Amino acid sequence: MNNMNRRNVNPMRNRQVNNNQMLNQNRVPQNRGNIDLAYPVIKVEKPNITYARIILDNIGGCASEMTAIALYAYNHVVFKEYEDVSAAFERINISEMRHFDIFTELALQLGENPRLWTQRYSQKVFWSPSCVKYSKNLLEALNTAIKEEEAAIKKYEQQIEQIKDENVVENLQRIIVDEKKHLETFKGLLEKYSSN
Repeated sequence: MNNMNRRNVNPMRNRQVNNNQMLNQNRVPQNRGNIDLAYPVIKVEKPNITYARIILDNIGGCASEMTAIALYAYNHVVFKEYEDVSAAFERINISEMRHFDIFTELALQLGENPRLWTQRYSQKVFWSPSCVKYSKNLLEALNTAIKEEEAAIKKYEQQIEQIKDENVVENLQRIIVDEKKHLETFKGLLEKYSSN
């Protein structure tokens, strides 16, 4: 029996998949982040420009994934002499890039052009590298990272209160799980190097 025939032996097989299996098939596993937990499917209930502009701020506001990506990429390079710190910034940066991708897709589906900008009143304001608080002092850099993670968690929790699209909320909740893990990592590093 060739491969073509084997695939057609049971054409009803796909119909027998239960809802939980289908749900899991629609989830994207995180393969390079801090935790092994799938992300929800990225699909909005319907376009909503208000929600889109809320999510847009997570892409191109000063307190955004773009700011975290730029800062953590810089810290990964600047603190190479501290292997654990550099590795943590690199690993967490990959996770932040995933968040950026999720928010970009959500903003697009909700009806906004997901450029590096945010909505301020009736104007679009572009993201700027001036949003990034660079430091070559290790403790200061770790403190900044902690503040960035705390701000992200607080911001996303507030957005959950404002947004009534279940899938967008699920994505925010999943991203908060990552941000809390990042916060724990940075606090652990700060504690380690503060005591040296």
